Amino acid sequence: MRIMSATAPDSAPRAAAPRYFGRLQLLRLLGKSQHTMSWLVAERDGHELMLVLPRVAPQAGAALERWHQAVRRASRLSHPHLAPAVDVGAHEGWPFVAYDMAGRATLADRVTKKGLPGPEAATLVAQVLQGLAYAHDAGVVHGDLQTSMCLVDDQGQARLAGLEVACESPVAQALAATALGHHGGSQLSTQRAAAERDVLALGLVLHGLLAGAPALEEADIGRALAQLPPFGREIVRLPWSGIHPVAEPLRAIVNRATDRQERQRYRNARTLLHALEGWLKTESAADGGVLGLLSDKLRAAGVLPASAGAGARAARLALMERDRTNELAEVVLEDLALSFELLRAVNTAQVRGAQVSGGGPVLTVRRAIAMLGVDGVRRLATTLRPWPGPLDEAGAVELERLVERCKRAGRVAMALRPPYYDGEVVYLITLLQNLGRLVVQYHFADDAAQVHRLMQPGMPVRAGEPPEPGMSEEGAAYAVLGADIDAIGLAVARWWGLEEGVLAMIRRLPSSANVHLPESDDDTLRLLASCANEAVDATLLPPVKHLPALQRVVQRYGRLFDLNLRGLQQALSDPGQDRIAQTAPMPLEVDGSPATRSASPGSLRAAAMLRSARTPGGPGAAR
Repeated sequence: MRIMSATAPDSAPRAAAPRYFGRLQLLRLLGKSQHTMSWLVAERDGHELMLVLPRVAPQAGAALERWHQAVRRASRLSHPHLAPAVDVGAHEGWPFVAYDMAGRATLADRVTKKGLPGPEAATLVAQVLQGLAYAHDAGVVHGDLQTSMCLVDDQGQARLAGLEVACESPVAQALAATALGHHGGSQLSTQRAAAERDVLALGLVLHGLLAGAPALEEADIGRALAQLPPFGREIVRLPWSGIHPVAEPLRAIVNRATDRQERQRYRNARTLLHALEGWLKTESAADGGVLGLLSDKLRAAGVLPASAGAGARAARLALMERDRTNELAEVVLEDLALSFELLRAVNTAQVRGAQVSGGGPVLTVRRAIAMLGVDGVRRLATTLRPWPGPLDEAGAVELERLVERCKRAGRVAMALRPPYYDGEVVYLITLLQNLGRLVVQYHFADDAAQVHRLMQPGMPVRAGEPPEPGMSEEGAAYAVLGADIDAIGLAVARWWGLEEGVLAMIRRLPSSANVHLPESDDDTLRLLASCANEAVDATLLPPVKHLPALQRVVQRYGRLFDLNLRGLQQALSDPGQDRIAQTAPMPLEVDGSPATRSASPGSLRAAAMLRSARTPGGPGAAR
């Protein structure tokens, strides 16, 4: 190699002859790419270092001085996941950076053909991302990120080496030349483009760690990167076969990191880090861990803020009569946060055990009011965070839109429900199927916007071709949060104390799942709410996709609910404004009276058959 010519003759040395770079003995080549190389070297006392050098030495003068300035600026950064440089210098025209290798090995040396388990690979890359994000914030990029540049110690801590060593490479010069065409400062444009290239390179590193083989069978990450759009036409997707299974959220994260559509990729290190850390939290916790993403936020800002106009509702609550619940329930149902808080309050094991003579859940605000009383409702109302909580104006607008969309779905479900099903139960189950969306929109407004963006179709690659497809909501949530939106809603509902029967009902039916005839009232309620939510989602699609999406809803659920396209369109255009709390008034009695007794879910159908001949009640009415 050219570096050898400075200290060794051109003829091949004997196997036992040591090779030197100045005073350092060259032990072995750790890695090389088009632009950089790294060597394991030993000092005279045997202490091992890693030297990182450019493959082509910068010419003496301005180029060499720029290299030294960039690398010294990078070496001054201090972060737990950036390898500290022990020396920056040059030998016979070859500039280098030296790093301590005591107790460390490169990531390339750690990976075998079996790859690494998902959590281990994600943890190492997340650590590297922490250091990389810190460097990017300081205006420093890597420029040639390789597995040989990632050092891992005996404790499993990863550090990134080689920052700015490739700053005089042809790629760096090309990025700088491209940025000259941007108005408003070429340096910022160059740094942003180089930072995005770093993130894409680290996505390829993660791909290789999981697959056990480099992407596109190219060990040089830079060469593989050059084959992806917009430079090439290759597609990199994580293979399904492998020694270690890859969880779906992690697969979505890795595939987004190397997506063929540039608009879908991670634009900065922190967004990729956020997704990996979200998945690692959910993966490591015994309970599924999704609440780990929310615990601090729930304590600080509650599950949802009180809806706009809460003050006026509080005044109305203060004037309510104590002997009837329907009018009070209608006031409470205007506020999703207060409705959910009442259900949480009365569905804890302690409350059910003390006040409900039966094991079933409470799924109506009317019954919750009967159990807590007006004073209890007022107390819960005062615990809610005022609208819009910590959201800014744009976030508040989006949350309000989502709330109205959820209420609309609830009304549509009421309009479609079979006879004898309690409208309020149907309404609340439909709302609860959107709990994950509501929580994400409130607590992760920026992430919710990113999920929405990833779901949108892109421009066609060529004229006349169909638009580039967007991601599914599930895939986009995995790629942004590292967790499924529905799983977040279920985790919050489980945290509230809702029992498994209710959790099953508020699991929205996946769009890819087949619809079967319901085996119980709980199944019917779940399918009805899923139908209404899918129908409302269909109305949000582009006009050309609107009608086909509604037809798919009818094909899926039409036989169950005697539904045709015209009937569904009518329910969507005019879902009705009837009172939600529709059944006969219940006195505010407690201590296991008929007003507060909750029927078990399994008994609803039999009870409905007995009641239907003589009462206007039906399945769900006793909840």
